[in-house]
Amino acid sequence: MTQLDGLTRERMSEQLELLMTKYRDIQSQGLQLDMSRGKPCAEQLDLSNGMMDVLTSRDNFKLQDGSDSRNYGGVDGIPEAKELFSQMLGVSPKEMIIGGNSSLNMMHDTLARAMLFGVLGSDVPWSKLPKVRFLCPSPGYDRHFAICELLGIEMIPVDMLQDGPDMDAVEHLVRNDESIKGIWCVPKYSNPEGITFSDAVVDRFANMETKAPDFRIMWDDAYTVHHLTDEPDGLKNILEACTAAGNPDRVFIYSSTSKVTFPGSGVAVMAASEANIGFIRKQLSAQTIGPDKQNQLRHVRLLRNMDGIEQHMKKHAAIIKPKFDTVLRMLESELGQLNIASWSKPNGGYFISLNTPDGCAKAVVNMAAAAGVVLTKAGATYPYGNDPRDRNIRIAPTFPPMGELEKAIEVLCLCLQIVSIKQLLQG
Repeated sequence: MTQLDGLTRERMSEQLELLMTKYRDIQSQGLQLDMSRGKPCAEQLDLSNGMMDVLTSRDNFKLQDGSDSRNYGGVDGIPEAKELFSQMLGVSPKEMIIGGNSSLNMMHDTLARAMLFGVLGSDVPWSKLPKVRFLCPSPGYDRHFAICELLGIEMIPVDMLQDGPDMDAVEHLVRNDESIKGIWCVPKYSNPEGITFSDAVVDRFANMETKAPDFRIMWDDAYTVHHLTDEPDGLKNILEACTAAGNPDRVFIYSSTSKVTFPGSGVAVMAASEANIGFIRKQLSAQTIGPDKQNQLRHVRLLRNMDGIEQHMKKHAAIIKPKFDTVLRMLESELGQLNIASWSKPNGGYFISLNTPDGCAKAVVNMAAAAGVVLTKAGATYPYGNDPRDRNIRIAPTFPPMGELEKAIEVLCLCLQIVSIKQLLQG
């Protein structure tokens, strides 16, 4: 029951006309506001400009093992980067591969290799199987789903709960279906809902029985250091949990500095058991002579250690937290009393998840676009772009300047009210 339900049809029609007048006025302003992706703003990018000046002389190119970062070699990354980012993910340097600028690239390549060759413990390449399926906690990350679509991997949506995926459903599915080879997870400040998996969920992942012996958890820990508060969420170490459960090879962990330094020229990392790393390193040696080691070295020189990463991320939070606060304040002010929507209040990450009344998300997004505000496509947070309830909208507050952000959220709230009233009048 919403507050709008208490209005007569005549009063709702009057309210709708007032809102439409305001909407037409906004349309006449010729807005061009883009909130479709979670990108750092210019002020965030400026925090890492010093990285461009840290390599200035011949001696600066030398690595701790005596090799020259300008030359061939180091297929799995430089030792200094392994030491730094192993601290960030809570693993051993021996359990890491340091790649190029994109963790999404590493995830894509991991699954592409699995299709071609299988993973450690596979009997045959996955592409030789009648069917390969993946579980997709939803709402989730659209680019994960795009990889599956590209590779012909069938996706099975699983509901996200307040402490992580619906593990009852996950355990039932993987226990009974050998074609299910993996699951996508954004375990900390999830995209888009900002959920951090509970310790119990992590333990259930580590201990669950899987019919496929080569089942893999794709653990995309993209926002592991992206806190918005001084009391960040904690996430239990999945690799340690899997090892303790006797399933050390079950998980592939990914992260990057794409939203720490420069999205176009960051550093991506992958962590897994030493056995998995050895298996993958052998395949990588046929694929590449080595990543951009100088870029890895620049990152090490800028960030230095875990304390350096934490201090750097506090500067990010100081820039973007006011934007998150503004969005949450405006949602509450414009929609809170109407009871026509709900939204997440994350402690970190890059998104706010907004749920409209069922059947309204596409109409809201399209109406906002017609007024000059581009949002993430409705349905994008579900496999195949199909939100079964047509209600989820991902809000990305970080990129726009504050004035543009406020205008965009004003338009979004206005469109949501209009679409909600129209739905009630048609009901």
